[in-house]
Amino acid sequence: MEIAEIARVQEYLRKSLSNNRIVIAPPTKPDAPIEVYIADEFIGVLYKDEDEGEVSYSLMMTILEIDLPPIGGVPLIPKK
Repeated sequence: MEIAEIARVQEYLRKSLSNNRIVIAPPTKPDAPIEVYIADEFIGVLYKDEDEGEVSYSLMMTILEIDLPPIGGVPLIPKK
């Protein structure tokens, strides 16, 4: 992925998620994954997909169960 593409996706994520601390680090090697951070905390990997002339980008974020708050400390989200 080109640096200009990375910058565009980074700007999109910052605006969409209202968080200017999102940083997409250009890969250190040509085939290395493109890592996404909030400040210095790794949050996921960015992928580019090209299919029949259409380009899309996917952010794969893994959440470890151990990092989640305890069940009793989270309010339930009501159904609409």
